Amino acid sequence: MRVAIAGASGYIGGRLAPRLLDAGHEILCLARSPEKLSSREWASLPGAEIRKSDLADQDSLARDLTGCDAAYYLVHSMNSASQRYAEQDRKLAQVFAAAARQAGVKRILYLGGLGETGAGLSKHLSSRREVETILASTGVPVTVLRAAMIIGSGSASFEILRYLVERLPVMITPRWVSTPCQPIAVRNVIGYLTGALTVPETIGGVFDIGGSEVMPYRDIMDLMAAELKLPRRWILPVPVLTPRLSSYWIHLITPLSHDIAKPLAEGLKNPVVCREDRITRLIPQTLLGVREAIHAALAKMASNEVETSWSMAGPIAGDPDWAGGKVFRDSRQVSIQAPASAVFRAVCRVGGGHGWYAADWLWHVRGWLDRLFGGPGLRRGRRNPEHVGYGEALDFWRVVGIEGDRRLTLRAEMKLPGDALLEFRIEPDGAARCTLSQTALFRPRGLMGLAYWYAVVPLHHIVFAGMLRGIEREALRASAAINAAAVR
Repeated sequence: MRVAIAGASGYIGGRLAPRLLDAGHEILCLARSPEKLSSREWASLPGAEIRKSDLADQDSLARDLTGCDAAYYLVHSMNSASQRYAEQDRKLAQVFAAAARQAGVKRILYLGGLGETGAGLSKHLSSRREVETILASTGVPVTVLRAAMIIGSGSASFEILRYLVERLPVMITPRWVSTPCQPIAVRNVIGYLTGALTVPETIGGVFDIGGSEVMPYRDIMDLMAAELKLPRRWILPVPVLTPRLSSYWIHLITPLSHDIAKPLAEGLKNPVVCREDRITRLIPQTLLGVREAIHAALAKMASNEVETSWSMAGPIAGDPDWAGGKVFRDSRQVSIQAPASAVFRAVCRVGGGHGWYAADWLWHVRGWLDRLFGGPGLRRGRRNPEHVGYGEALDFWRVVGIEGDRRLTLRAEMKLPGDALLEFRIEPDGAARCTLSQTALFRPRGLMGLAYWYAVVPLHHIVFAGMLRGIEREALRASAAINAAAVR
C-alpha cells in the first residue's frame, strides 16, 4: 500500500516508518520540518518520501494525501502551557478528516489513550477521545488503538519513571501510585500499528492494547529499581499532591518540562487497563511483561540504539531574524591539523554525557538555574553520543542547522531574556588541515537582556575558549586514531 504518516517525526511515527518500509509498503511522511527526517537511516530507502505539509490547510493536505490507501494520524499536543491545546487538537483532527475524505483515503489509523470513559476522565485523555470521534466524522473508516503507558527507550513516560527511580531513594507521591495500569512495550505498539494495516477486521474498530501484566505504578517503580540494580525505593503516597504540584516535581527531577508533565500526571489518576482483548487474536504477537519491556529499553540505551526520543517531537524555531536591534557576538577561531571530518565529529559530540569540553561545572550550574526557572536544563541530554540530526535536542540547545563536515548550528532553548545561537563552521585548508570558527550570537530583550549579556561575558573566555581548545584536542585524537588504523 501507499501509506501517509502524519507525525512521522514524533516518537511513535519515527519508529513506525521503517517498519512499514520493511513490510513492503510505500510511505509518505508529512512533516512541518522535513529536515528533521532527512538524517534518519530509512529516509533514503526506496519507497520513502518526505514532504513538507501543512496539517492546518485542508486543500493542500488533501493534495498531499491523494493516492494514499491509508493514513496514520499520530499528531497530539502535549503542552499544557497553552490552555488551548485541546482546541488545537480538535481543529487539526477536523482538517485531517475532511482532507482524507476529499483525497479518497480508504482508512485512517489512530493511536489514542487507554482509560475508562466518564466524567472523571482527565483533560488529556478526554481530548484523545474527542479526536477519535472527529476523525470518524467525515465517513472515512477509522481504526483506533488505545494504549496506556508506553515503555520504550526515549519515551516520555519511561524517562519520567527512570529519573524518579534513579534520583529518589524516598518518594513522596500522589495517591495515583496505587492506580492500576497495563503498560505496553513500544515494540508491541508498533506491532499492532503495522499489523492493523493488513487485517481487514480492524477497519472501523476501536481496540484496547496493553502488555501482558496489570499492576499499580508503585510496583512498576520497584521493577525499574531492580533493573537499574538499585535498592528498593521507599514510596509514601499522600493525598495533597495535585497534578499541578506533581508536574513541577517531575520538572525538577526529570528531563520533562512541567508543561508536558502536567497532562501526563493528570492522566495517571485514571485506571488504564484493557477492557477487551480482541486485538490479541486479530494480530497475535509475543507481549512483553513490564520487567521485560524495561529491560529491553535500558538495553537499547546502553548500546546507544535509541531510535526516537520524546524530545524530538513538536515544532522547533529556526534561526532568529537578526535584522534590527542590538546583536552581541563572541567569535573565536582555531586552525587544526586534522581533516574536516575529524573536526566535525568532535563538534558533534558536544552535550549529553560527553559534556561541553570545558568548565562543565559552569554548564551544570547554568542547567540547574534553568530548571528552577522552568527551562529544560541539561537533563534532556542527547539521543546518541556520537551523531546528531536536525531538530534533535542537545541538553538545552536544539539543532537548527547541520551540514556534514561543514556546519553545526544550535539554538538556545534555555530560559533567556533574548535569542541565542551557537554556530560552528569548518573551512578545509587542504586535506589534513582546517579552520574551525565558533560564534555565539545573542539578541537581548530589554534591560534584562543587556544585563544578562554583560554578566556572562567574563565567563566566555572560560567556557567558549575552553570549548574550542577541547574540540581541537578531540579532533587531533580522532585524526591520530584514524591514521594509526590506516597504518595497521
